[in-house]
Amino acid sequence: MGFVFRRSVSLGRGTRLNLSKRGASLSQRIGRLTLSSRGGGSIRIARGLSFRFGRR
Repeated sequence: MGFVFRRSVSLGRGTRLNLSKRGASLSQRIGRLTLSSRGGGSIRIARGLSFRFGRR
C-alpha cells in the first residue's frame, strides 16, 4: 500500500478546496448532500456512514 496525499481547506459556509496528487477540486455541502466539482458526491446516512456516487 502506498502513501496518499490529500489536503482539504475550508473556504467557509460548507465550501472546501480539496488538494490531492491528481489536482484541485471544490466541494459544497448542502445539508446531508455533498457535491464535488468533479461530478461526484455523497449522501450522509448517519454519523460515520455515507453513500458515495458519481465519478471519483
